[in-house]
Amino acid sequence: MPATGEDQDLVQDLIEEPATFSDAVLSSDEELFHQKCPKPAPIYSPISKPVSFESLPNRRLHEEFLRSSVDVLLQEAVFEGTNRKNRVLQWREPEELRRLMDFGVRGAPSTHEELLEVLKKVVTYSVKTGHPYFVNQLFSAVDPYGLVAQWATDALNPSVYTYEVSPVFVLMEEVVLREMRAIVGFEGGKGDGIFCPGGSIANGYAISCARYRFMPDIKKKGLHSLPRLVLFTSEDAHYSIKKLASFEGIGTDNVYLIRTDARGRMDVSHLVEEIERSLREGAAPFMVSATAGTTVIGAFDPIEKIADVCQKYKLWLHVDAAWGGGALVSAKHRHLLKGIERADSVTWNPHKLLTAPQQCSTLLLRHEGVLAEAHSTNAAYLFQKDKFYDTKYDTGDKHIQCGRRADVLKFWFMWKAKGTSGLEKHVDKVFENARFFTDCIKNREGFEMVIAEPEYTNICFWYVPKSLRGRKDEADYKDKLHKVAPRIKERMMKEGSMMVTYQAQKGHPNFFRIVFQNSGLDKADMVHFVEEIERLGSDL
Repeated sequence: MPATGEDQDLVQDLIEEPATFSDAVLSSDEELFHQKCPKPAPIYSPISKPVSFESLPNRRLHEEFLRSSVDVLLQEAVFEGTNRKNRVLQWREPEELRRLMDFGVRGAPSTHEELLEVLKKVVTYSVKTGHPYFVNQLFSAVDPYGLVAQWATDALNPSVYTYEVSPVFVLMEEVVLREMRAIVGFEGGKGDGIFCPGGSIANGYAISCARYRFMPDIKKKGLHSLPRLVLFTSEDAHYSIKKLASFEGIGTDNVYLIRTDARGRMDVSHLVEEIERSLREGAAPFMVSATAGTTVIGAFDPIEKIADVCQKYKLWLHVDAAWGGGALVSAKHRHLLKGIERADSVTWNPHKLLTAPQQCSTLLLRHEGVLAEAHSTNAAYLFQKDKFYDTKYDTGDKHIQCGRRADVLKFWFMWKAKGTSGLEKHVDKVFENARFFTDCIKNREGFEMVIAEPEYTNICFWYVPKSLRGRKDEADYKDKLHKVAPRIKERMMKEGSMMVTYQAQKGHPNFFRIVFQNSGLDKADMVHFVEEIERLGSDL
């Protein structure tokens, strides 16, 4: 019979109780015995006692530490880390940060007190990505419901491959993926899907499924059985398309990049030209990857027209809506993805516009069975067919991982908390903020839009300092403007006042890109962003 918690506590108390010895004179044998016996261990409080090596929580030993740790995270990461009065980050150069934090590991254990101090430093010197003034990436915010579910996921530590190991999460994935497919527009929510470790991997799954559907023999015979495969995507598409094409043996030279217009949207006539070129070359075109919400500009490829082309040439249509998919929950804005219901596969990341904690990425397919057909290997030790329950709920064989995190819980819990109507209000508020910010800078001296009327919540612009205004015709104007955004970014990082990214694209000098997805922002925040950039660049 296993020991109870009370038994363990009693044993521990006996171990820690100071030894007492008789005052009587000891014999030589007794003296020798006591010399060889280990000395009694010092008495520690649970918080200062060196950490035990055992990987099992003990209420007496760990409860105070766990509660203290959660308190640190709640106070310093969640509440103070999202307080507008505090900095987004405390910038330190790498060598200084190495001095401030002990990154080394050692042979001896630490105490709980030491670990709490380590935890505080981790929080202190990390970027607060949930801060309202973190508008640097395609993710932001700390959603309280998503956070609780993230913690629950770690506490339960499941792996979603069989029903016997993850009964709750297998059924949860089934429901959430079906509802997402229905929102995309797949009839009755039918099809298939999977939660993936990031949008890049979701895009890789799409390439794998498209390739298998084009030539099923590839699963056994490999690329040697095929002609040269070619896929098509826009020049502004996410780099993961080329990266995963390389990873899967297709090769980056066989990713034909299609021109985009001034607004960053795929040129469909050029797509047709490139498909025809590949056919003349004797290659085998098999897939087009359209983008719904490009990383920089936030552009949406014309999915309806691309779907017509794919239908004509019998090509798999994938839509990378990792960033733009969130607009589908809004009646006002889902038109941006018109035609997406005709896609064969869709990447959609709830951790982006919908602000689920990272990472929370999905691949949605219109076709049932292709995931399993393309990837299953029927590992007998895990996917036994003679189990006592219906093994159709053992979903793990259709993905390329073995262990897989239950990323579904955080999005499901958020969806439960807010309802679809709450998600829609969130998206609409984010669009309103983006519109207000755009209106703030369009006619403000020193600001110039890269795209006059942005489609999405990526707002790209230049800040032109006073020293460069009125000098557009000068030969070195672009070179000087190119240096402005990096200088302002350096200042904001070192002050920790905000985080906004910049980049150059399509021959333009460096420009800022503010990305809005935090519905906790308001109009005062929009004005703050404008005034802060002006302050940081006033003397350039």
